[in-house]
Amino acid sequence: MADFVQQRKNMVESQVRPSDITDRRIIRAMLETPREQFVPANLKPMAYMDEDVALAKPTPGVEPRSLLAPRTLAKMIQLAQIDSKDVVLDVGCGTGYSAALLGKLAETVVALESDTGLAETATKVLSELSFDNVAVVTGELTNGYPDEGPYDAIFIGGRIEQMPAGLLDQLKDGGRLIAIRGQPMYSVVVLWRRVGATFDEQEEFEAGAPLLPGFAKEPTFVF
Repeated sequence: MADFVQQRKNMVESQVRPSDITDRRIIRAMLETPREQFVPANLKPMAYMDEDVALAKPTPGVEPRSLLAPRTLAKMIQLAQIDSKDVVLDVGCGTGYSAALLGKLAETVVALESDTGLAETATKVLSELSFDNVAVVTGELTNGYPDEGPYDAIFIGGRIEQMPAGLLDQLKDGGRLIAIRGQPMYSVVVLWRRVGATFDEQEEFEAGAPLLPGFAKEPTFVF
């Protein structure tokens, strides 16, 4: 039987700490949260590898939904600067692992998922682990979830090619949005921060991830 507790410790010591994760709350959250419970049964032995983990069988023409690699996820969460009183929107929560980590840092997390099967899994696992401050909702990812906004932080758990203005508008003044933006061959983590009616934007580090549904760049035609 796999020793997931030891694998969790190894993940933190070999992947997370060496990646300049200085927020001890994130270290603690990753040590306490059983990542293996958020992946398909046949992939549990892969749960703590330093790579994305597929959450469902791939569909032709559609990039697979995945759990972000631990070091990428930890670095993105640290950049979001989550406070214990924050209300956070997790866009593309998948099976709920990112929402669980955010739930250990924030006061409230709204976990948005467009795939009903993944949303059902997230609801089940988060309930079993007693994450009472995380609410899973379903809907189009690009629409966000304005009913519970505005948010102190928005976390997008995958790659995007373009940022819908409607998502940025759901940030509070001073709020942060973090996402991976770019193409399959080159993408970077970008941090947006709302300042009044404007948004600062800063590229942070290179990272890859599958494209989330709805975030493909609209094709342009040249005549």
